[in-house]
Amino acid sequence: MREAAIDAAAITENVRHLRRLTGTELIAVVKANGYGHGARTAALAALAGGADRIGVADIDEALALRRAGVFAPMIAWLHAPDASFAEAASVGIELGVSSFDQLQQAAAAASTRPTAVHLKLDTGLSRNGLAPADWGTVFAEAARLERIGRLEVVGLFSHLANASRDEDLAAVRAFEEGVIAAASAGLTPPLRHIAATHAAIALPEARLNCVRVGLGIYGLSPFADRSSAGLGLRPAMTLHARVAAVRRVPAGTGVSYGFDHRTAGETTLALIPLGYYDGVSRSAIGRGPVMIAGRRFTVAGRIAMDQLVVDVGDTPVAVGDEAVMFGDPTLGVPSADDWAAACDTINYEIVTRIGPRVPRVTT
Repeated sequence: MREAAIDAAAITENVRHLRRLTGTELIAVVKANGYGHGARTAALAALAGGADRIGVADIDEALALRRAGVFAPMIAWLHAPDASFAEAASVGIELGVSSFDQLQQAAAAASTRPTAVHLKLDTGLSRNGLAPADWGTVFAEAARLERIGRLEVVGLFSHLANASRDEDLAAVRAFEEGVIAAASAGLTPPLRHIAATHAAIALPEARLNCVRVGLGIYGLSPFADRSSAGLGLRPAMTLHARVAAVRRVPAGTGVSYGFDHRTAGETTLALIPLGYYDGVSRSAIGRGPVMIAGRRFTVAGRIAMDQLVVDVGDTPVAVGDEAVMFGDPTLGVPSADDWAAACDTINYEIVTRIGPRVPRVTT
């Protein structure tokens, strides 16, 4: 009844394009189940496009990918207090380190080989990462642990706020100060990465020698004024379903809970088996676009847990017809950006919120 079709070739081509554009190593971020696209599918497609590493948020995501047969270099950077560094290190997962305690845990996890780590620097985003006041202590200890074979410092990294060009450049300068401080302590890791999709495209000064790209590999734009197509990217997800029921109703008919929508005249209502459990936000009432029979309509009435209704007027629609919620707008269908506008949110949220009942089918 419902499906998220994933164009793996689009992910591959997007990675290839972004790697050419940036001219750097590329970490393909497949956290949050590959931004809703399926982590394994996204990882393998990204590697086929030339990604050098895979990035995930937490160790559980990384271990799941290892069990699924993804053996490329991989970094996980957000850790619970009881995260299993030893298990991660044993299968070669690189760990993002944001504190002195995490550095010690990573060193303790080393067994037959040093634990590979990327030291995260807080350069102004005020989330995780080493505060500048702690850089000297942590860098000195990391250098010591590297000398005795407990750690291998693979990278230094941070994250930008995308607040303004000037503020992002200030963060890059702060990061470069951290790189100098690390070198003074004897650390010369091969990778330096601070740019996600936004900066990888729009801020060449932030590309350094590696970028860490998430949204862009799925063919979505991080910019309000620049489309995916304008960036040379192709959306990889198409969310669609089959019309489950059709009924002809008279004027004044109430539609869905609360009768927030009543038909203006005699019309046809089409029932679509997608609801807020599937990730279709209730906030899209009267605004969410749906393509049926080659025409664009909007959601009529409240979106329920499992279903929504579309008023298709006099357009001939039958049970089993395809209803496209979003996909590649160059093909004439609504986009994830259209749905983001309808829900007063961002395209990241539209694709990542698609629920587990919707099968991801690779095309």
